[in-house]
Amino acid sequence: MAATRRITININGVSTSHEVEPRLLLVHYIRDMVELTGTHVGCETSVCGACTVMLNGAAIKSCTVLAVQADGEEVLTIEGLAQGEQLHPLQEAFWECHGLQCGYCTPGMILSAYQLLLRLPRPTEEEIRHGIEGNLCRCTGYQHIVDAVQQAAGQMRARR
Repeated sequence: MAATRRITININGVSTSHEVEPRLLLVHYIRDMVELTGTHVGCETSVCGACTVMLNGAAIKSCTVLAVQADGEEVLTIEGLAQGEQLHPLQEAFWECHGLQCGYCTPGMILSAYQLLLRLPRPTEEEIRHGIEGNLCRCTGYQHIVDAVQQAAGQMRARR
């Protein structure tokens, strides 16, 4: 049996603590130990972006980070973006603009877009496309996703 290590990670504002094997990926920690299944496991090679979460305010692919590397850090998943039952403007816009079909890439896509909108509150279409380029969608053709990000940007600016 491999040696384990106790880690504590603040996920969506809640402190979580578990004994983990040093080789456990953050995506598996989130899904299997914390039981937040909105973060998806896709390619496990950092290509698809389905596992994107925010780590200390930066969008990262959680299949490329070991859980022990996130010890003591802050993680935001798709579940933490909403405020209770109130969806975040990005989540609403993806729904309203049909920015999703199967929904598999959606959590990672939304968190990549969230990082973009934190940095650029008025992104151009080109900036949006560049901001989400690390996330693959095989269903939508991306235009509806871009439309959703543009709509959410306006809603987020209006709330400020």
